[in-house]
Amino acid sequence: MTVKVKVYSTPTCPWCTTAKKYLVSKNVAFEDFDVSKDRTAAMEMVEKTGQQGVPVININGQYIVGFNQAAIDKLLNA
Repeated sequence: MTVKVKVYSTPTCPWCTTAKKYLVSKNVAFEDFDVSKDRTAAMEMVEKTGQQGVPVININGQYIVGFNQAAIDKLLNA
């Protein structure tokens, strides 16, 4: 099964950078949405999670709010 990963982030968010670097280190391909510029992605993120903070990571339809390495690993290995 192919893992589908989306990262909702902003360029000024240090935790977003950390999350993306972590995914790269795990050789996980992801789609990055800059919610400071992409209003549609921002609205989707808030609608799905109720959160306005970033990063929000979507792994196969499951959302993780913030950088949570254990949760990321769990969903990647599911």
